[in-house]
Amino acid sequence: MRWTLRFAIPAAVLLITLCTVLYIKFDQVWDQYNAPAYAWASLKNSFRGSKLDSPPAIVGKVEDKVVIMAKVESEDTQWVADNLPDWQHAVYTVDISANTSNDTLMTPQNKGHESMAYLTYIIDHYNSLPSTMVFVHPHRRGFSEAWHTDTPLHDNVDALRSLHIPFVQQNGYTNLRCNWNPGCEIPHRKNRHITPEIWREVFAGTSRSVFSLKEKGVREEDYVPGEVGAACCAQFAVSKERVLQRPLSDYEAFRNWVVDTKLSDARSGRVLEFLWHVIFGMDAVQ
Repeated sequence: MRWTLRFAIPAAVLLITLCTVLYIKFDQVWDQYNAPAYAWASLKNSFRGSKLDSPPAIVGKVEDKVVIMAKVESEDTQWVADNLPDWQHAVYTVDISANTSNDTLMTPQNKGHESMAYLTYIIDHYNSLPSTMVFVHPHRRGFSEAWHTDTPLHDNVDALRSLHIPFVQQNGYTNLRCNWNPGCEIPHRKNRHITPEIWREVFAGTSRSVFSLKEKGVREEDYVPGEVGAACCAQFAVSKERVLQRPLSDYEAFRNWVVDTKLSDARSGRVLEFLWHVIFGMDAVQ
């Protein structure tokens, strides 16, 4: 009995501690995403042995807006054409193989995660951009892959269908994630990915900012903010007008940095993830 108690009490303390840590860690996620409803919907659909219900189809002409994403060849992005027929689509495959068809959009290199596709689209279409551009990930929904999508069941179809286009046009740049965690909460703003050296590398040779630095007469590469913060995770909307406030050469320079940097695929992509808002004219802490 004594031996049982000697092990049971520490085990109970450990379990309580673990549960407390998990609660603190995931309390915001639980509250924001209505975790009980999400779990019930997922369980119900798993018993039905089918995919989650799709929203009603939209019938209409393709409008002056485009959804841009990067994917690996094995990822299924048919959900874009099936559910967003009123959007233009620019889906780039980053890992080209012998089986890749000739009509596939391709990036010049598989590096920088989604940033290579995002920048390639802007560079290739700079003189014929649609009014509204939305840059998203290829996974449609589900907490395991799309936890950062701020809609019920983390569904990018819902996110794009509910996007308020006039706000994008008015604001110029809009992060599709509203939750500050992770990326923009105060402890995150001393961003380890955006060091002064990295900032200067990324903005070296780019044009003088036409945004907040214009009045100060400061070049972007000479200005290094003390904090950089934006909600993760490189899913955002931007207007044509805002994109064109930078010359084409800036976007070419950003892509060249991704290609030339010694940082890995993941780390170079993470750097751009925390700089898109700056590239498109927002303050360092959004």
